[in-house]
Amino acid sequence: MDGQTRCRRCGTCCRKGGPALHRADRSLVEGGAIPLKRLYTLRKGELAWENVRGGVVPLTEEIIKIKEADGKTACRFFDDAERGCAIYENRPLECRALKCWDTREIEQIYRRDRLSRRDLLETVPGLWDLVTSHETECGPDRVRALNDRDAGDRRTLARITAYDREMRRLVTERSGLDPEVLDFLLGRPLSRVIAGERSRPRFHVHDPGVGALKKPAALSGR
Repeated sequence: MDGQTRCRRCGTCCRKGGPALHRADRSLVEGGAIPLKRLYTLRKGELAWENVRGGVVPLTEEIIKIKEADGKTACRFFDDAERGCAIYENRPLECRALKCWDTREIEQIYRRDRLSRRDLLETVPGLWDLVTSHETECGPDRVRALNDRDAGDRRTLARITAYDREMRRLVTERSGLDPEVLDFLLGRPLSRVIAGERSRPRFHVHDPGVGALKKPAALSGR
């Protein structure tokens, strides 16, 4: 790229969206450098636009990503005025690997060892059971099958959409969790997943683990 050998701080990469997290980033989440409320989960089976291969693909594994800034496509932690990263010293693996002038490193690591909700929640009492129950009832593959069939299945789709909505209400009401954590815990609301099935997904796989959470840092959604 025109002999470029270092970042010019143009912000182009950061404006395309937040990175996906890998197991190497686990300590950033558990230690609170990246709060859960700043994350969302794209679940296995959801459709996403993959920049590296180019095209809409169903995800073969779930991906935890940093949210975009409100009303924008830029990463939540991108400081547009400074054209810099608000968590630069604690930036995730993909951000450290991504060099727009040489994409070899990001291409090598970006599908490997992705962080999952199971990595973070399996030993937290009650939470992993809640996630697996929700996934069984509201999994994207099931949603797609129901969405493609007759009116009887549309009624089933409406029922599980209501289930998803009610579970989200109960989780925040009974646990005291910040509602913004739900996009990580349960993935995007099912109504948005269904809408995405009917239009071109805008969610991008990033351009070119494991044990009990420390509750004060991670579950508080600081």
